[in-house]
Amino acid sequence: MDKQKFKISQRVRRKRHIRKKVYGNGHRPRLTVFRSLRHIYAQIIDDDSGFTLVAASTLSKDVREETNNGNVVAAAMVGQDLARKALDVGIRQVCFDRNGYKYHGRIRALAEAAREAGLVL
Repeated sequence: MDKQKFKISQRVRRKRHIRKKVYGNGHRPRLTVFRSLRHIYAQIIDDDSGFTLVAASTLSKDVREETNNGNVVAAAMVGQDLARKALDVGIRQVCFDRNGYKYHGRIRALAEAAREAGLVL
């Protein structure tokens, strides 16, 4: 097994362990994060109904105008944008699903920016 496939399989294994415990409902939806090499995506999901309530990414217009890559600064901007959109819809508390990624770098920057903008993780 080559290195890239091994890393992906390890992340998927960690993801399954996390998803056993983290579940979003109507009162406290789940904030999940996906990162690629170029971009970072975050969405708030109500697992009871199966709908995405709010989404933000480095591809969204607000963030793309400020920066065009998926670094830590862009991740923090995505976190602020997501929190602002969530508060506009009336979502204050979420449970954080790091999706198998380690809690550092871009994932940490997104979570901390969302907290500073008013979300309770």
